[in-house]
Amino acid sequence: MEDSDYTNLFTGKKSNDITLHLDPNQVIDDCFLGARVSWIKDDKSYTTSCRTLVLKVRRADKRRILRPYLQHIHITSGEVEQKKKGLKLYINIDSHEQNRRWRSVPFNHPSTFDTIVMDSDLKNKLISDLESFLKTKQYYQRLGRAWKRSYLLYGPSGTGKSSFVAAMANFIGYDVYDIDLSRVLDDSDLKTLLLRTTSKSVILIEDLDRFLMDKSTGVSLSGVLNFMDGILNACCAEERIMVFTMNGKDHVDPAILRPGRIDVHIHFPLCDFAAFKTLACSYLGVKDHKLFPQVEEIFLTGASLSPAEIGELMLANRNSPSRALKSVITALQTDGDGRGSLNIRRQWTDNSSRKSTEDPGEHSGIFSREGVHAMKDFRKLYGLLRFKSTKISESFDTTPDRKEGQSYGS
Repeated sequence: MEDSDYTNLFTGKKSNDITLHLDPNQVIDDCFLGARVSWIKDDKSYTTSCRTLVLKVRRADKRRILRPYLQHIHITSGEVEQKKKGLKLYINIDSHEQNRRWRSVPFNHPSTFDTIVMDSDLKNKLISDLESFLKTKQYYQRLGRAWKRSYLLYGPSGTGKSSFVAAMANFIGYDVYDIDLSRVLDDSDLKTLLLRTTSKSVILIEDLDRFLMDKSTGVSLSGVLNFMDGILNACCAEERIMVFTMNGKDHVDPAILRPGRIDVHIHFPLCDFAAFKTLACSYLGVKDHKLFPQVEEIFLTGASLSPAEIGELMLANRNSPSRALKSVITALQTDGDGRGSLNIRRQWTDNSSRKSTEDPGEHSGIFSREGVHAMKDFRKLYGLLRFKSTKISESFDTTPDRKEGQSYGS
């Protein structure tokens, strides 16, 4: 349509949509496999319920291109319709009515492959893998395999696994079916959920490793294996992407990880210096800073935090890049040595309670190693004094006000 000599412009259903319409008897040329074809809007056969387009193909090209060209049109029109309808997120609910096991909401997640933090080479390989999958229906059918692809995303919490799933769904234009295994009654119920998914969808099961260790659930290991690669899966999982997330795969039954059940394994590590620079550019608009060498040095010692933890610190201090970077440095020094995940909400609350007893100009970052030790010493002193004077106890109370703590943590 964009290549035609003239078109009629109309607004679409959405305010920013523009629709192009043909005039009667207008000709649009197309090229397919080196052959030139023409489409003509036939005004004579126009009725209120039908609009006719006449396709003209050269006699010499007809046998070679007609069937694949019509198949191409069919596939392309399906992709257009998929994009127009808008994506949905489905979650399984507790219901005695089999037809109402899924509840949907619009899928408006903003994550894209441009916004997620990931090694650029790995990201490009995954994008190519998804694009290849979308184009290989005939190839899968020739192999006698179900047209599906399965991914395992594993790594610590906060490393971007869920955001990657959202970016994947937005990229290929697929709905997302998020299966909560704790709401599944038994193996048969899990099969029923699979039966009621649609094509062009991402089927997601998060924290699969944690679920497998929970022996009190109704779904067995055998049920999970059949869900991933059983006869029902082969019959009902056409044109689907299956995604499973785990914190780690070291203690998972190897039968789950074998090829056929999991096609692609993707590790989501804690943040390194390269990922840190990407976060700093995204959150703070900073591509270089005088504190970067200090941050890099700390990363080289083995200290690390998750991208979510570092991103939260930058978000809280987005108006001051220097303060944001200093807060990241402090967090890496105190909580980035692998002893545990940084509790951002707790640290914010502790920081708010220190404001009344610390000199505002003493520390430039949110957290400080010296400030933590000083706070512990102060609490010991407070414990000795509280028995002598109620007034002293009240004046030295370091428990943060509930209202203030909620506002910082929200």
